Amino acid sequence: MSLLLRLMSGLPLWFIHAVGAFLGWLTWWLSPSYRAHFHDQVRQAGVPWSRARPAVAEAGKMIAELPRLWLRPVEQALGASVRWEGREVMAQALAARRGVLFLTPHLGSFEVAAQAYAEYFGKQYGPVTVLFRPARKAWMRAIVDQSRARPGVATAPATLAGVRQMLRVLRKGGAVGLLPDQVPPLGQGVWAPFFGRPAYTMTLAARLMQQTGAVAVLVWGERLALGRGFVVHVRAGPHINPETTPESAATLINQAMEQLILDLPSQYLWGYHRYKQPRGQASAPSADAQKSEA
Repeated sequence: MSLLLRLMSGLPLWFIHAVGAFLGWLTWWLSPSYRAHFHDQVRQAGVPWSRARPAVAEAGKMIAELPRLWLRPVEQALGASVRWEGREVMAQALAARRGVLFLTPHLGSFEVAAQAYAEYFGKQYGPVTVLFRPARKAWMRAIVDQSRARPGVATAPATLAGVRQMLRVLRKGGAVGLLPDQVPPLGQGVWAPFFGRPAYTMTLAARLMQQTGAVAVLVWGERLALGRGFVVHVRAGPHINPETTPESAATLINQAMEQLILDLPSQYLWGYHRYKQPRGQASAPSADAQKSEA
């Protein structure tokens, strides 16, 4: 399998994306549960099917492009394959040296966003530290570890030690990256509305900002058609005060993620089970119960 991934890494991007699109639709037709999650979450968000439908192929493209992004030679720059929109927002946030928390939903190519930061800002401002869970299979773990060893990208494990590492980075004025729409383990999140439905949402992003004074910046990589590369978009993120409650902070962050998704629903991972219950949780609160508690 590792040999196959290395072979794929050298193929043209247009070809990789064509294969990925086919695999995306193949998965769609072979997995009823995947189709159900996809349809349910599109309806919950109120997105017309015509706008969400391309995301079936885009999910496959995301998987297919990973070997190219992970295994390309370190000296091979992204260069003209990536352009920016809002790069000045990132530059201003980094120049303030208060610490920057990059928030990226499961949207487009979030891998290319981290590598673009490393290439354009890593030398001046240091690496971006990204939270990750090690792959279960040894061969995949070796490949992912190699990709994460690139200059300008550092990793923090999804453990207490990893959280401490991220706090140190932010307090020194560095950059940290998170996917805040990832469902956390039980006890590490709160229930907050996501497109009008309660979703178990991590509290880590807000806590990092509240404990360090770091600023939030929204970053996501848009995949261009026909293998023409990517656009890395950057926007200012929500402001979380130290006194903001975990539930209110999670709601603010979810609202920011919703807006990004609505701007580009054709590249969101609608098949990701955003509303799943963490292990050990009896049931999710109803939307009405959440409102009454608020």
